[in-house]
Amino acid sequence: MKNLLLFITILLAVASCGQPDYDTILKNGLIYDGSGDKPYKADVAIKADTVAAIGDLSEFTATEIIDLNGLAVAPGFINMLSWANTALLEDGRSQGDIRQGVTLEVLGEGSSMGPLTDSMKLDMSTDQGDIKYEVKWTTLGEYLQYLEEKGISTNVASFVGNGTLRRYAVGNENRKATPEELDVMKGLVKQAMEEGAVGISSSLLYAPSGYADTQELVELAKVASEYDGMYISHIRSEGSELLEAINELITISREANIAAEVYHLKASGQKYWNKLDTAIMLIEDARKEGLPVTADIYTYPASSTGLHVQLPDWVREEGVEATIKRLADSTLRERILSEIKFTNPPSSIMLVGFKNEELRKYTGMRLDAVAEELGKTPAEAMIDLIVEDDSRIQVVYFSMSEENIAKKVAVPWVSFCSDAGSYTNEGVFIKSSTHPRAYGSFIRVLGKYARDEKVITLEEGIRKLSSLPAQNLKLEKRGMLKPGYYADVVVFDPEKVNDKATFEKPHQYAEGVIHVWVNGTSVLKDGNHTGANAGRFVKGPGYKGY
Repeated sequence: MKNLLLFITILLAVASCGQPDYDTILKNGLIYDGSGDKPYKADVAIKADTVAAIGDLSEFTATEIIDLNGLAVAPGFINMLSWANTALLEDGRSQGDIRQGVTLEVLGEGSSMGPLTDSMKLDMSTDQGDIKYEVKWTTLGEYLQYLEEKGISTNVASFVGNGTLRRYAVGNENRKATPEELDVMKGLVKQAMEEGAVGISSSLLYAPSGYADTQELVELAKVASEYDGMYISHIRSEGSELLEAINELITISREANIAAEVYHLKASGQKYWNKLDTAIMLIEDARKEGLPVTADIYTYPASSTGLHVQLPDWVREEGVEATIKRLADSTLRERILSEIKFTNPPSSIMLVGFKNEELRKYTGMRLDAVAEELGKTPAEAMIDLIVEDDSRIQVVYFSMSEENIAKKVAVPWVSFCSDAGSYTNEGVFIKSSTHPRAYGSFIRVLGKYARDEKVITLEEGIRKLSSLPAQNLKLEKRGMLKPGYYADVVVFDPEKVNDKATFEKPHQYAEGVIHVWVNGTSVLKDGNHTGANAGRFVKGPGYKGY
């Protein structure tokens, strides 16, 4: 018996000697670790889902060894505002973002994919565009887990949206929540945080999120704060009342004792461009006070949202469906027309997203040109198009200055987002146009702003794409290239990174990202998607393990 045990021990020892030390070794890379420090030359070893070692690994073995010949190696990038909610249900490869080095999509701007009532589920099932899907979840955590089990290439995290909570507890009415309704919403925030949400969000330009007053937002944020979450907001105004809107966010941060972030910080509209410096100063002052207030941006001078935001507030009350009913009411038409005051000139509004295929001939045209073709005023054309399309109609607003974009890129507490879905440039996704930020917002940090215009250094750009958002979200072992951290790794050529997407032809992949690993699994290899579904539901700091 002793001889048999000895023989087995020897066999195991021999077998272990033949095993490679690591799964993957990336040799001869230029390491940008996410700290913002200068890069250094080293090898990186990946074992299972973890960065196992960094240094001179020439004496070690691996199942796969890739000689990078000096290419840049960085931690995976984080998209602080992604609208990949439904795109990932259609195609989990997340190609538009993966090909820019994004390994984490953060969802939930003001509305989230849960929690849902039965009527909300029905609405979500019936009010779908080109992408069709079954609603097989009820809570936000269930949705994120469903994505992981279905198979996705990127990691996902999400805020719980106050607009979704309002729909759940209050409906679409423009009124103050009752104490009982507020208690329901607070309970839903607690549930979402314990399921793994990273915080609570609002999108105060839109109904019903914007029906919440400051105190309601403070009360909900206090619950998220108990779980170390963040409050993040598309603030109430990005133009005439930009400073007041930022002050509201700072007030919520202070009163709820919570980290707070401004979604896609901007001064929208030429006559408000000069407000940006003061807006930045307000946040700087809050930070000096000790409040952890930050912001994110996309790297383009044009925004994208619904055409319906040009309508008077009362017309947009209770949501898009109610808006369309009012626009179709002939008895209200003259009043609505008389009250339309375009915040963006019709010549600066590009139509990009229609539900009605017959209207897609106007894709890429400006509103003034479409109105001229229809023989109507821009206001008349806007009303008729929204009614005929039975949607808010997605548009691009050319409303910001290039100078201000560069100014925001340089701010050290600003991270990055796409404010868009992550698409494959074929199939259902190209039935409609989109904003080029869906394909280029992150690569422009590395190419346009770091390499070409030298607004920031490359190492600073990588910090703002990785460790900064990870630290703001309080994510464990994400956002840095360090031993023991999850192996979300990007390899790119700093000389070749470039955005190809344009406003006229947005469905074009970025160039220059060569390899991407998500949780240690190769998702992009030699510029080609491997089809691997390595993405996980990344939980926030309040996660309770269920």
